[in-house]
Amino acid sequence: MSVPEDEERLLPLVQRWPRASNFVLSGCAATVAELATFPLDLTKTRLQMQGEAALARLGENARESTPYRGMVRTALGIVQEEGFLKLWQGVTPAIYRHVVYSGGRMVTYEHLREVVFRKNEDKHYPLWKSVIGGMLAGVVGQFLANPTDLVKVQMQMEGKRKLEGKPLRFRGVHHAFAKILAEGGIRGLWAGWVPNVQRAALVNMGDLTTYDTVKHYLVLNTTLEDNIMTHSLSSFCSGLVASILGTPADVIKSRIMNQPRDKQGRGLLYKSSTDCLVQAVQGEGFMSLYKGFLPSWLRMTPWSLVFWLTYEKIREMSGVRPF
Repeated sequence: MSVPEDEERLLPLVQRWPRASNFVLSGCAATVAELATFPLDLTKTRLQMQGEAALARLGENARESTPYRGMVRTALGIVQEEGFLKLWQGVTPAIYRHVVYSGGRMVTYEHLREVVFRKNEDKHYPLWKSVIGGMLAGVVGQFLANPTDLVKVQMQMEGKRKLEGKPLRFRGVHHAFAKILAEGGIRGLWAGWVPNVQRAALVNMGDLTTYDTVKHYLVLNTTLEDNIMTHSLSSFCSGLVASILGTPADVIKSRIMNQPRDKQGRGLLYKSSTDCLVQAVQGEGFMSLYKGFLPSWLRMTPWSLVFWLTYEKIREMSGVRPF
């Protein structure tokens, strides 16, 4: 055995398998962030389904009996009518989703930044490279995580179905996976993947690109160091930009994923993401694309804050250089 191989065996795991380590570390950080902010995600999803014009095609019984009004009343309604713990309904597939999604996007982005595009000699990473890298990272991460995202969205609506007197569709996470697979096959697990990937590309162009750009701008051009203050400012900016760019695609994604389907797994309300977009704007107005923006922003900002602070700290504790 050669000397380099012997030396490699003595290296910490995070240095021997950097990409696998980054996947695990980002998954841990995402889990913490998801648990802390999930009630806002549930509220956002319920708001996005409110007043869905396309439901009229399925008959009057398909309409909502008592639609929610606003973020606060939606959250209070869930607590009063379903129970406090229902604010975390669907959190298990959400954690599954973010372990895969965050791991995939972070590994992809860092690989593109360090190996494919590379920084300039002055350590500056051009904005156009960061934008492309962020979008590609979002596409890869979200495509891998689509089955778990599909289950999360559908389970978030189970409490509402119960209040409307409709039968529950799933007994739990694993039953949801099994039922979707049985009814729609493998293709059914990737229902809504197109708007999902489109949203992820926009969100990560806002999140990863903004965080990376703002952080390194502050470090290289101000007196701020690579510390918790810099991480907090960068994550606040990234959460705001990600919400503005991602909310319209998020509305379309949620509606396509939650629509009823036939035995072949085809949607009964929308033919495509474009069809959903057109129906939403024509039937409810342009601002329907920003339904749930407030809880989305209020969730995205603390989620981004918790994720980036946790991720940077875990990297530091594990001996990995800062993002």
